[in-house]
Amino acid sequence: MTDTGRAPRRHRLPVSVRTRLVAAITAVAALGLMAVGVSVYIVERQTSLDQVNARLLDNLESARFIVAEGEAMGAETTDPSPWPSSSAALRAVVERMSPDDNTGAAGMIDGAISMVPGVRLDVDLSDATAFASYVHEELSGDEPIIGTYAERGVTWRYLAAPILVEGSPAPKDVVFLMVYDLDAELAEFDATAQIFLLASMIALAVIAATSTIVATRLLRPLRHMRETANRVSGHSLQERIPVVGNDDVADLARTMNAMLDRLDDALDSQRQLLSDVGHELKTPITIVRGHLEVMDPADPEDARDTRALAVDELDRMGQLVQDLAGAAALHGPRPVQLAPVDVSDLLQQIGRKAEGIVGADVVLASTPDGVAALDAPRITQAMLQLAQNAITHGGGRLEIGGSSDADHIELWVRDFGAGVPDDEKDSIFDRFHRGAGAPVRGSSGLGLNIVQVIARAHGGSVRVTDADDGGAVFTLRVPRGSAPAARLPNGVLIPPRPPLPTVRRDLS
Repeated sequence: MTDTGRAPRRHRLPVSVRTRLVAAITAVAALGLMAVGVSVYIVERQTSLDQVNARLLDNLESARFIVAEGEAMGAETTDPSPWPSSSAALRAVVERMSPDDNTGAAGMIDGAISMVPGVRLDVDLSDATAFASYVHEELSGDEPIIGTYAERGVTWRYLAAPILVEGSPAPKDVVFLMVYDLDAELAEFDATAQIFLLASMIALAVIAATSTIVATRLLRPLRHMRETANRVSGHSLQERIPVVGNDDVADLARTMNAMLDRLDDALDSQRQLLSDVGHELKTPITIVRGHLEVMDPADPEDARDTRALAVDELDRMGQLVQDLAGAAALHGPRPVQLAPVDVSDLLQQIGRKAEGIVGADVVLASTPDGVAALDAPRITQAMLQLAQNAITHGGGRLEIGGSSDADHIELWVRDFGAGVPDDEKDSIFDRFHRGAGAPVRGSSGLGLNIVQVIARAHGGSVRVTDADDGGAVFTLRVPRGSAPAARLPNGVLIPPRPPLPTVRRDLS
């Protein structure tokens, strides 16, 4: 056993189309909700931080206003100065600040927390010694600062505003502090985010359930197609897919049904062909076998007669096989090759070729003018077959002609025989069909069927009608079509086609 070096192929678990559709829809919805949630969270978080900064600035303006106006101190003292000291101004600011959620306020003197509001706030700064030391180090000069303190397990956004009263006694290092607990402030939005997350999960569950139901209904015809295809076999093509609605899936069902119809017709045609071929070959085989069994090998004359009969039957079987091969070629993917053809010239050529058939007396009645998109060799084959048929059944005299209009070309062959009975006009072009007066030998019964196949390959038809003065008229009707004209290089000329030689008959 040799090692090919190939890694063993992994067998993937089968995943249905419905599962993949539901998974894709749910995944896309989840990505969309996640993108919306993350975007809203980032924007709202930044908005909350901006609002904290804005409120700190508002409190800074309020503190400045209180210090400038000195309303409370001016009412309690007759001193022309509104504030006796910076500490008194600080106390007024701390007591009169507007409390908010997740906030804390305090007064800091000489780097230590010395006063807090009389009401309880969410953030208690009375014991925030480390925070006071941090702010004291950060302050430089008399300008207020807004910063972030993130130590000892807390994250605060703070305002430190020095308060200066001109002529104030010591202590002069007086600072108003206000902080916002960012963790608590953002926690409120985190709760909203959790609600959004829960709502998104519920929405995804609803989307998955809805898409499962919709995908199941949309894919139901596909499942029916698969089940129908499993039931269809070479012996049973009667199954058809139910067509529901008027959407793409319904169009696919109609296309599948049309394909099954074509397969059914092809299978019937194949069965009929095999039956007809078997029937046609059975007779010569039986004849040859019967004569060989009764032949007397010792009688030279009997042996010669039997040999001649066997060769004749074998020739007939060979002609049958040749006709079958020609008919099969017309059922290929491209049975005809269309090209611009001068119809009048083509019909004249066909008439001259028909004169070469033994026993033919050809009259060219009329020739249509114009150019049509035709397969000239195939049209010639069909018309010569009609001429041969006219000679076989009409005695040799025949007329060839044609006519045309804006859309179609009609080429016809008329014989002067007994005509075609009305009950055979529809079946005369069937494979292996022979009329009541047709000779049993010498014909495969495929000639007129090949003419019909050539006509249909051109998108046309063939019919037989009774002639006015007796006989039958076989008419080949094909669309004029439009084939691209061949473009020749400048200066290149095509000489005219030389006429075919006239067939001379030996009348002696």
